[in-house]
Amino acid sequence: MNPERWLREPVRDDVVDLWPLHEVVHEERTPFQDVLVARTPLGTTLFCDQNPQSAELGQLAFHEAELVPALALAGERRRVLVIGCSEGVVPQIAARAGVEVVDHVDIDPDCVRICAEHLPYGFDADEVRRAEAGDGPIRLHYDDGARFVRDSAGTDRRYDVIVLDLPEEDEDSPHSALYQREFLTRCRDLLAPGGVVSTHVSRPHLSLPAADSVASFRRPWQAFGEVFATRAYFRSDEQPWAAIMLGRADAVADPVELMTEQLDALAYRPRTIDARTLRRAAGLPRALREPVPTA
Repeated sequence: MNPERWLREPVRDDVVDLWPLHEVVHEERTPFQDVLVARTPLGTTLFCDQNPQSAELGQLAFHEAELVPALALAGERRRVLVIGCSEGVVPQIAARAGVEVVDHVDIDPDCVRICAEHLPYGFDADEVRRAEAGDGPIRLHYDDGARFVRDSAGTDRRYDVIVLDLPEEDEDSPHSALYQREFLTRCRDLLAPGGVVSTHVSRPHLSLPAADSVASFRRPWQAFGEVFATRAYFRSDEQPWAAIMLGRADAVADPVELMTEQLDALAYRPRTIDARTLRRAAGLPRALREPVPTA
């Protein structure tokens, strides 16, 4: 099947990915980004600023990886904060897991609307309207994630899980600050006792070898070690984008064992993660087990 056009996704200065777009479903410039929904070999796919955010085939594995290990590591599962995830899948999973309050923060209401209208997964238009009205466990806030976290510091908001579903780290973009120690510390301070922060790390640095690949992987792991007493790792074997780092403020002797024990007690039954998957996917790669070399 010949593509209607090709999308060029910059990965590094010397590498691009070419995505065949068999059909462009919707294309729009919002006040925040270029949003494109198209049919690709991975099904209906969402691109923001030429960067793939999720695809029909594989999106569930990615979104479960962002949330399920964090729910299994957390002490409680009453309140969850999701920053990003315009598609709405992570808030939906949290609600199905019995979470009482899901605060969903996304900066771009137009992108949320486009996803609800055109993606065959995540929110539909009626779910968006209910979440905007706070009718049900999901409460949708259109705000900058960093500002929402900062403004929450002086309130009684505390979360058992915070999921950061962010665009890929980019030194030239303002959202790169959301990968740094200062923001992670602000998130940690919003956690209830036993609470967990979960974020995914940049896909290109993991899938393509480069001189700085190991360093770019170690950098967020080191930041988590500086901010959290407990850190854990999960890398899906079904979804190459799903490399997740987790932090818990208090010390847990064996976080993998705790996640494995609590997984079966979750009200939500994940389709892509079971106990064997979790144990295997939580094993640290050698680059994270070795001491960071000093200059």
